[in-house]
Amino acid sequence: MFTTSNGSTPLPGDPPQLQSSSRLIVQHRSATCKIKRLIDILGAVVGLFLTAILAIPIVIAIQIDDPGPIFYRQLRCGLRGKSFRILKFRSMVVDADRRQHLVQNQAKGHIFKNTNDPRITRVGRFLRRTSLDELPQFWNVLNGEMSLVGTRPPTLNEVQHYKSHHWQRLRTKPGMTGEWQVHGRSSVIDFEDIVSMDLAYQRKWSLLYDFQLILKTIAVVLKKQGAH
Repeated sequence: MFTTSNGSTPLPGDPPQLQSSSRLIVQHRSATCKIKRLIDILGAVVGLFLTAILAIPIVIAIQIDDPGPIFYRQLRCGLRGKSFRILKFRSMVVDADRRQHLVQNQAKGHIFKNTNDPRITRVGRFLRRTSLDELPQFWNVLNGEMSLVGTRPPTLNEVQHYKSHHWQRLRTKPGMTGEWQVHGRSSVIDFEDIVSMDLAYQRKWSLLYDFQLILKTIAVVLKKQGAH
């Protein structure tokens, strides 16, 4: 079985270009910072405690609104192209992935966005607007697959269309928040703008900058400026 240069084994379904390109990605210094990792672990523990408190009302609301699975799992690409399953509270109808071709893509480039996506449930819109749907990602952070702050985690479908400069996004761990979260998020509909933000984060990275982005994220969430 093929093994990437970072010692990871691609999950079934990984595109061939992901497997080959991952060998060429030199990881960013933030990925090996022990203090950043310690902050991630501490933040994840606190976040999971908060998630446990909020989980019961969220689960009840999801089941009343649209019975089905509580969590939504999707393959994403992390550091140096390593695949992992991102975890969220489900905010769409159960068969949302199969219905995607019925929804118009309002974004430009290798992303999919629709501000009035009919697949989003009533409870799901509230969860997205308040970013509560992303609370389970603290588990991904604790596992080391994500960081509290980083770049936007792309889907496998996205990376199938990557050009050479797009791969540089994968030099860092994907984050629960980052440049894209505090500078527009759902209003950013051009893929190249997202790439620019992710590369800007890598250039400006420091522990202090991470802390600043976390504070800005809290302000955004309190204003309920989450995803659509």
